Amino acid sequence: MFFPSVFTGLFALLATGMPIFLALGVMSILLFYHEGVPLIGMPQLIVDHLNSITFLAIPFFVMAATFMQKGGVAKALVDCAYAWVGSAQGGIAIVCVVATAIFAAICGSSVATAMAMGTILVPAMMERNYERKFAVGIVGSSGTLGILIPPSMAFIVYAIIAEQSVPRLFLAGVVPGLLQAGLFIAWSLYYTRKKKYERGVRLPRDEFIRVNVRALPALSLPVIVLGGIYGGFVTVTEAAALSALVAILISVFFYKGCTPQEVIPTIAEAIKRAGTIVFIIMMALAFGHWITGSGFTQSLTNMVIEYDIDGWQFLLLINVLMIFLGMFLENFAVLLVVVPLVLPLLKPLGIDPVHFAVVVTVNLELGLLTPPVGLNLFVLTSITKAPIKEVIQGTLPFILLMLVFLMLVTYIPEISLWLPNLVYGS
Repeated sequence: MFFPSVFTGLFALLATGMPIFLALGVMSILLFYHEGVPLIGMPQLIVDHLNSITFLAIPFFVMAATFMQKGGVAKALVDCAYAWVGSAQGGIAIVCVVATAIFAAICGSSVATAMAMGTILVPAMMERNYERKFAVGIVGSSGTLGILIPPSMAFIVYAIIAEQSVPRLFLAGVVPGLLQAGLFIAWSLYYTRKKKYERGVRLPRDEFIRVNVRALPALSLPVIVLGGIYGGFVTVTEAAALSALVAILISVFFYKGCTPQEVIPTIAEAIKRAGTIVFIIMMALAFGHWITGSGFTQSLTNMVIEYDIDGWQFLLLINVLMIFLGMFLENFAVLLVVVPLVLPLLKPLGIDPVHFAVVVTVNLELGLLTPPVGLNLFVLTSITKAPIKEVIQGTLPFILLMLVFLMLVTYIPEISLWLPNLVYGS
């Protein structure tokens, strides 16, 4: 009965409005004390886990995302996508998915993606008489691609916990990310034709060339990051640092959305955002360590053996658990609580840890859209002033699509494994 009481206590603390990192920290201290473990071991444990070159990639990617959000990169990508597909029926909705997917591939953050794109695209769609409900729904849902399409901070954290290759995990997210984007585009085409929304205007040739040339610096970022990693020129951390540097340069000197005087305050804001993530990771690491060392994972392993649970049943249970946890916990908290819990079970059940990483990440995407703690919902509410009820209604069709997508990714491992196996071998 002790383990249920631990999670009940955690949710009780969260119900009081206590920040996630603090709730996890309080529970970790109480658990360490209950086990008779000296509390000095807790900070040492956290330092040992965070003492990772790979982990340094996270603050650099956060910095790149912050500058791209403020520096005019998002508008350049939207204009470029509009030049290609904006004249189609419901073209601005397709532009939303395409531009958001590209922006996600640059910054690796769903919340930053939803904020940057929502500021531009929701007003643009409403100017063309799109329902605000649909506009916020497609922007918020497409924003979740930020943690699936590489580079992804969720994959970096998973790689640290599960001791997996970050480049391999990045490749595993490519095909699922494109498939999810394709599902969103298909729904958008159906919905916009049903509502008979107006077509966009085809750009003149000179304007078409101009907006594409203007987008080249922004489009160079994923080429620099992913090309550097897979070309063997830089490590993941070096690529993250390079992306931050390039983001600063193009934001200040090319797009000029950020003045030289704003560089230091923007870096400070990025450090604050990264610090928030790091604090959650620190406390979740301590909590996850207790779960692993308490014998809970061994109890789960024994239960799986005793009840003869198959891999497909286990994955279904994990999906249900993560969808539930995603309603109440921040993404990194869910990742760091669940993954250490179930990692020892993957090998006995024949589940590839790279495939499992994609399953986990899609669940985290759903967590960004499901109330009461869906971060993308609140981001869109804050930037559009739409009621939270309207935002939830707008995202509902996309949540249903993502549930279908989750089942496909869960039970067809080749969707995730084909590309990494092609590049690195099985």
